[in-house]
Amino acid sequence: MSGGMLLDRPDDLPSWFEPLLTRVAACRTEDFSVLRKPAGAAGRASAVLVLLGESPPAADTPGGPDLLILQRAATMRNHAGQPAFPGGATDPEDADAIATALREADEEVGLDPASAEPLALLPELWIPVSGFSVTPVLAWWRRPHPVRPRQVTEVAHVARLPISELADPANRIRVRHPSGWIGPAFQVRGLLVWGFTAGVISVLLDMAGWAAPWEPGRIVELPDAAAPVPAARGGAPDEVVP
Repeated sequence: MSGGMLLDRPDDLPSWFEPLLTRVAACRTEDFSVLRKPAGAAGRASAVLVLLGESPPAADTPGGPDLLILQRAATMRNHAGQPAFPGGATDPEDADAIATALREADEEVGLDPASAEPLALLPELWIPVSGFSVTPVLAWWRRPHPVRPRQVTEVAHVARLPISELADPANRIRVRHPSGWIGPAFQVRGLLVWGFTAGVISVLLDMAGWAAPWEPGRIVELPDAAAPVPAARGGAPDEVVP
């Protein structure tokens, strides 16, 4: 799929989903990445869940839209310690990218698939380092519930990151990988979100009109791509996110 595709637009959808949904419907692969899958490359199909919910006001947040993010375990062979969307490779029994994203979110953090309403498919994105073709599934967390790491060998921490904090210029930086690659990143609640996940978030913030002007001058070095990133608030494996 080279462009975005809307799946549904419920009548009771929160108003903050616009103009994001309208713009996602018209988005193209090049809006997210300049990388193209090489001709003849099979690419392993996979999907991630870009799950937007809404938190009520609390002592440490004004409330509003938020994004579900997990942190990979530091012991993983690939992407150790790195924050990411829930998701993974497509299984033979998965009917489509939506089924993959919801199944993986259930297995990783205990998400009830019935609580999330898929709204759109983003363009399929190619990740050369892993050979995956990833379809991000944009969804509304209609009925949020507590989640926690279910596969502690793979997931160390789960967090709902407020969009207001992701969009705050004070939390936006760039990172440089040892390979020389430079890309967007976010420092929010003790998590350093970078790579594929940060790239998708950055584009969606712009599409939704949530991004604030910021000066992308600061660059943080990633001394070791496999080094674990400190988990937010201690990141205890049994921590439950309400």
